[in-house]
Amino acid sequence: MKIVLATHNQGKIREFRRAFSEIGWEAIPIADVADVPDPDETGTTFEENALQKAHYYAKAVHMPVLSDDSGIIADALGDRPGIYSARYAGHHGDDEANNRKLVQDLSPYTGEERKGRYVCVVALVWPDGRELTAKGECEGIIRDFYQGHGGFGYDPLFYLPQYGKTMAELPMEEKNKISHRGRALRNLLEKLKGHMEKQ
Repeated sequence: MKIVLATHNQGKIREFRRAFSEIGWEAIPIADVADVPDPDETGTTFEENALQKAHYYAKAVHMPVLSDDSGIIADALGDRPGIYSARYAGHHGDDEANNRKLVQDLSPYTGEERKGRYVCVVALVWPDGRELTAKGECEGIIRDFYQGHGGFGYDPLFYLPQYGKTMAELPMEEKNKISHRGRALRNLLEKLKGHMEKQ
């Protein structure tokens, strides 16, 4: 079985490929399949955005498509950055600028006030319109200094007290077990097994 990954993010592509290889599926990045413009993300929730992207690409490539929408939420900032995490500082995908803005916005807060969580919703959509979604979350503390060189995005700021490490310090295997994306993918794979058994 082949599915198309609706992302250009190399970090996500590695994580998705690894997860789907466990059930014998081949995951192919959209860039290897078709040259289509990215859709506008006009949803107001992670789930709406994930489904919007997956339906858009499934129609374009006529194959099952996996999409995700994910981000970080700082409790002290309401739901921010939330669905705007990738473009929090204004330019999509500028990790350094996004991290700086989050550190700046959280500067009045200390200790427990800096609690936050990563959220991920994954959506799998078939060309005939069938869809499956799943959600994962991971809680931690958003620090004001970087630690670790792994991961991507806000990972060097996202501290996991139970591990004594940031997300960027965890080996990939360990990260996949506890990350929001890892949890969302496991939830999706469970749903997928049930879905396939009904076919």
